[in-house]
Amino acid sequence: MKTIKGPALFLAQFAGDTAPFNSWTSITRWAADCGYAGVQVPSWDARLFDLEKAATSKDYCDTFKGQAAEAGIAVTELSTHLQGQLVAVHPAYDAAFDGFAAPAVRGNPKARAEWAVDQVKKALTASRNLGLTAHATFSGALAWPYVYPWPQRPAGLVEEAFDELARRWLPILNHAEEMGVDVCYEIHPGEDLHDGISYEMFLDRVQGHARACMLYDPSHYVLQHLDYLEHIDIYHDRIRMFHVKDAELNPTGRQGVYGGFQSWVNRAGRFRSPGDGQVDFVGIFSKLTQHGFDGWAVVEWECCLKHPEDGAREGADFVRNHIIRVTEKAFDDFADAGTDRAANRRMLGLD
Repeated sequence: MKTIKGPALFLAQFAGDTAPFNSWTSITRWAADCGYAGVQVPSWDARLFDLEKAATSKDYCDTFKGQAAEAGIAVTELSTHLQGQLVAVHPAYDAAFDGFAAPAVRGNPKARAEWAVDQVKKALTASRNLGLTAHATFSGALAWPYVYPWPQRPAGLVEEAFDELARRWLPILNHAEEMGVDVCYEIHPGEDLHDGISYEMFLDRVQGHARACMLYDPSHYVLQHLDYLEHIDIYHDRIRMFHVKDAELNPTGRQGVYGGFQSWVNRAGRFRSPGDGQVDFVGIFSKLTQHGFDGWAVVEWECCLKHPEDGAREGADFVRNHIIRVTEKAFDDFADAGTDRAANRRMLGLD
């Protein structure tokens, strides 16, 4: 067993144009003041991070880490959620996702996908330069518009989508292997990798690639009514990253999992700050610890009710109070009578 590291905070929801959220040095000092020991960095946000420099300059990465260390903060992982989303985009979502891309490739799906692949590869190289071993991303989606089987899906449609998804990701995964970095797909509705079965379908097509790993976020499983504790038992060998985000699902006679096209606050299923929802974090931290997860517990604030700064400060204490410092002894060691093979054999009636 190993002790989970933390608390850490994903900065994507906090970066902004006003202090202390508009620069790397100030946001790391703020995170430390909130009680965090680490931060997960959105690689697309130029206010905090220069991906091009990080991919080409070890000196830049050393300075970047050093500035965080001065505030008492470690860089836990980089994220390419937005770029990974663009590796595979169904045409229905072209307009919605185009804003994630660099202006030069907007309106050109082929160029946009090529740009996205290059971005994720650069982030993996930057991860190596920063001394990191895990990287967060989305898989993107080609089959998601057909997730509900009506109208009836034509034979081979889903298989073709996953074949293509694997074809696009395999060169990235091979680059990840060269960099010594795990690609941690956040298993998330809206992505083709949205539950365990869809992850397995992808894993089969990339020949069980060792770098095709998981970012575990139980909030997305609550909203699917999926057993998120058993999920750890099944996939613990592939879980390399952990988002601490809460959720609740309160179906009524008027709406359920699909939410009736309502806003987040009016949905039956909605995200909450850690401790305010239905997720059994005692069970989660116990199972991850039991299975030897030694990555970071990273708070991701996405609450539909609570102010982000309150959620951040409360989240640091929440994680700290749930991390289990693993024991080095058994509870009944006080009664240990020592080892005596001859006595053992007599107890078994073998002498």
